[in-house]
Amino acid sequence: MLRGIGCETQGRPFLGFRMCLVTQGGIMRYWIIGLVVVVLLVGGTSLAYQQGWVQRPGPKYLTLAVSRGRVETMVNSTGTVKPVRTVSVGAFTSGPISTVNVDFTDYVEADDSKPLALIDTRLLQAAVDRDRAYLKTQEAELERVEAILKQSENDLARVNLVVAKNPEYVSGTEMDERFFKVKTLKAQRALANASIDQAKATLTNSTAQLGYARITAPEAGFIIERKVDRGQTVAATFQTPELFTIAPEMDKRMHVYAAVDEADIGMVHAAQDKKKKAKFTVDAYPNDLFEGEVKQIRSNSTTTQNVVTYPVIIEVTFPPLPKGVKVRYEDLKLKPGMTANISFPVDVKEDVLRVPSIALRFQPTAAQVRPEDKHYIEAITAPVETGTRRSAGEKAAASKSRTKRVVWVQQDNDKLLRAIPVTLGLTETQFAEIVEGELTEGQKLVIGTEAAK
Repeated sequence: MLRGIGCETQGRPFLGFRMCLVTQGGIMRYWIIGLVVVVLLVGGTSLAYQQGWVQRPGPKYLTLAVSRGRVETMVNSTGTVKPVRTVSVGAFTSGPISTVNVDFTDYVEADDSKPLALIDTRLLQAAVDRDRAYLKTQEAELERVEAILKQSENDLARVNLVVAKNPEYVSGTEMDERFFKVKTLKAQRALANASIDQAKATLTNSTAQLGYARITAPEAGFIIERKVDRGQTVAATFQTPELFTIAPEMDKRMHVYAAVDEADIGMVHAAQDKKKKAKFTVDAYPNDLFEGEVKQIRSNSTTTQNVVTYPVIIEVTFPPLPKGVKVRYEDLKLKPGMTANISFPVDVKEDVLRVPSIALRFQPTAAQVRPEDKHYIEAITAPVETGTRRSAGEKAAASKSRTKRVVWVQQDNDKLLRAIPVTLGLTETQFAEIVEGELTEGQKLVIGTEAAK
């Protein structure tokens, strides 16, 4: 028999209520009450969580202001400092080095009286003495031949006088002998003269070889390399050995060899056409800024790991020194082999609206921006197609699109960021010129978020 609402129960705790085993109608009633309680508890918890989330503070953004000022486009590169010219000083003759008079970094003059080094001259001097003695021998031989020739010519002249008076006094055979003897002696005289010329040439050669034992500087400059020591034997049989390397004009001008990427070489050409000077620093003097003229842009490109670069020559000139003052190598700040950090100025504009470059690099998450601006995030994070070659038109369009950028601002107390599309003009490391966009001077641009503490 079924019972009514007031049935007997066997109580069990469930969410603060007591449930009972009753008839079918009673069971349904208590189940409905329990479900209502559960829904109320879950809803209250969710509402409290949402209210807590709304009241939770958003991220704190770092900002920099839009300003007006100078924007200068630069092409950056690295290079190596080198002398304008180098002169290799070698040895033309062979022999052991007896004296070395100079060392690294010494300044030398083009003076034959001050040799850089000396080669042992004993064998060379002996060769000169031998050739001089041979020349004297040939000169004596010439005198002997000329004396005999003179005697023979006199004899022939006397015989001719006698024959003129008495044709039968001397036979024709005797006359021929006297005539051809004179002719033979004249040939011997010519041969003696040729031997003298040969002896003189040999003496000149040996004398020159002796002179080459004095290694002198062909031009004034600094010794930047010495490859010989006292006692070392120089063999100049097959090729001229290099003993010293001299760098002339290091106190007047130097060159910097820069390797410029192919993508930037056009802008460097523009800088050269505008007579803009390149600026660079070296690690040894980081606070000193050097300037130089773009002297040459060469066409012999170099490819390293698929990167094509072109050599650009920058010439640095130094002010002339007072007369009589000689520069020391220690006084030269730019030395061969130094690494130069180079900037080529391409274009400059004054008093333009500009934004910090770091603001252009800031990329918020989709949760940080307004819903209507999320398509900018999607465009930034879109994957780049690989494995296909783009046409020239596509490359030009991609290059043009680099000037279309987005910056982000925070509207009053709104936690969501608003996108402002801008068009860039000149760009540099710190700033970029704004040629189009809803920006005003002093407006704060988001550049990042503060790290959580």
